[in-house]
Amino acid sequence: MKTISPMLKLPFLVKPTSSLQASGFLRFPHLFDAVYPLKKLENGRQGHWMAAVPCGSMQAVMWGVQPQLVFGSSAVARASMSIHCLSKRSPSLSSTIFSQKPLGELFGSASYVKPRQSRGARLVVRAEKDFYSVLGVSKNANKSEIKSAYRKLARNYHPDVNKEPGAEDKFKEISNAYEVLSDDEKRSIYDKYGEAGLKGAGMGMGDFNNPFDIFESLFEGMGGMGGMGGRGSRSRATEGEDQVYNLILNFKDAVFGIEKEIEITRLESCSTCNGSGAKPGTTPTKCSTCGGQGQVVASTRTPLGVFQQVMTCSTCGGEGDVSTPCNTCGGEGRVRKSKRISLKVPAGVDSGSRLRVRNEGNAGRKGGPPGDLFVTIDVLPDPVLRRDDTNILYTCKVSYIDAILGTTTQVPTVDGMVDLKIPSGTQPGTTLVMAKKGVPLLNKRNMRGDQLVKVQVEIPKRLSSDERKLIEQLAGLKKEKTPSVR
Repeated sequence: MKTISPMLKLPFLVKPTSSLQASGFLRFPHLFDAVYPLKKLENGRQGHWMAAVPCGSMQAVMWGVQPQLVFGSSAVARASMSIHCLSKRSPSLSSTIFSQKPLGELFGSASYVKPRQSRGARLVVRAEKDFYSVLGVSKNANKSEIKSAYRKLARNYHPDVNKEPGAEDKFKEISNAYEVLSDDEKRSIYDKYGEAGLKGAGMGMGDFNNPFDIFESLFEGMGGMGGMGGRGSRSRATEGEDQVYNLILNFKDAVFGIEKEIEITRLESCSTCNGSGAKPGTTPTKCSTCGGQGQVVASTRTPLGVFQQVMTCSTCGGEGDVSTPCNTCGGEGRVRKSKRISLKVPAGVDSGSRLRVRNEGNAGRKGGPPGDLFVTIDVLPDPVLRRDDTNILYTCKVSYIDAILGTTTQVPTVDGMVDLKIPSGTQPGTTLVMAKKGVPLLNKRNMRGDQLVKVQVEIPKRLSSDERKLIEQLAGLKKEKTPSVR
């Protein structure tokens, strides 16, 4: 096959082997959707050549179709599969076996780079994933080494153990790699044609939807790795959601604590179906779409490669099984109900304090434990008292006469009105301490803060004539006692 048109500038051509030349390659033009007539073949017949690699499917290999690269008029060595091929299996030769992107789109895509190989040089087209690198083994690794590498990685990235973002995707990736490299036939095809060869042969990729099955088969008999699951892990019991309730308290109730009855609305287990979500008398069956996992892997081919995305199964809604829904709860397994509960608020709470009431949240799914109820406290302000942590602040107004002579006055506290002695000569702004009249320490009622009273001396703006005379006399006495300064 040396008579190749030098004017053809297509990167990919496919030629028939000598065994097919005699039988007539023209009998299979329907295998390709983009063919170009070239010069006559060696046997004198006009042939058809396809200007793209046919995905390296096993059918094409068995028929003797070998992908080749051509630069100008030079044929070079066999290449790996193009990532742009989309293969379809067919039971007969009269059906379309290969479906390909238009050549203009193929060679105009951002992922296509014009080859720079010299005449006769080998062109290497990389597979979409390097499964050996994924498992961290060499291409000469034996089955034991591959199995050991997979076990180590599977333990580290299993989603029941590793909650980091991306751990589940990594687990699926290493499971995909092990699925291929642990199978002699799949590994042989992968080594020759890459991941596209597996798809073209109709094998391998279809098994990737259930990587947990691989994990279970390896760790079977080991107690499930301490509860780590695969099949059915999506539909097992899960804890109910937490609930939040906002409680408003007055100032004194927050200081001394109180027991209040509150009404909450939450999801409770359906009594009709006992929380299963299934109609009584029916039995749930495993979802045939996701195989009981509750998730499916959607693969999208782009010019940059194949992108896989884990999605919730639309058939079972992520439950992993399908059942006739309960008439009461509609298949949810839970119904919304109101409930009154008695809540003990401890002394010393403040705005923003959060109380936790265990098992009073939403009921769990599939028999799982209920969530908790979190009560957030909001304290109303007092008209005259203010709070500073465990201390209570109050401002006491006294006349200038009482500040000078001293007095006893009543001040409000959380315990009621209490007498407070104002010492003679008290200066404006003085703070007096009323010990243990503050807020109890949270969960320590025998320990309390103080009430701090700030004295505010009131100076009259207007004086009567008698008051003025007395003050002037006092001022005169003050001057007589003050020695003159020379």
